[in-house]
Amino acid sequence: MKAHLSRLGAGDYFAVLGYITMNPANEKTLQTIRHAVRDKKRVATVLGFGPRFLHSTGQAYKGGPNSGVFLQITSDDAKDLPVPGQKYTFGIVKAAQARGDFAVLAERGRRALRVHLGKNLKSGLATLAKAVQKAIAQIIEPFL
Repeated sequence: MKAHLSRLGAGDYFAVLGYITMNPANEKTLQTIRHAVRDKKRVATVLGFGPRFLHSTGQAYKGGPNSGVFLQITSDDAKDLPVPGQKYTFGIVKAAQARGDFAVLAERGRRALRVHLGKNLKSGLATLAKAVQKAIAQIIEPFL
């Protein structure tokens, strides 16, 4: 994580791409991560919940200038629903969209890290938030 965040430089931005349940608790944790990076690195930051952002800002992430540093967060859905008339679920579709999004970021040489939190999203987010706090505390900024 530290090496990933150290790659943020002047003119860059940090994007948190959450392919997790969008609710106030999860948003609060992701905003805390975003704000911590913003305050330490003094860069613009954004937060999006996938796959919602794919048709808008997601296009800019992949097609725009290579100035983004991306943290993609995925998890297993606690409750998954079948797609009517199909043999797959909405969770499978969302996971495929996240993998595809990450593959294109990597293919285009974007600075991206994917973290999969598994089934216990609450615990995983808490662990991730602590890891980010620890990583940014260890970053030594050069004198300007």
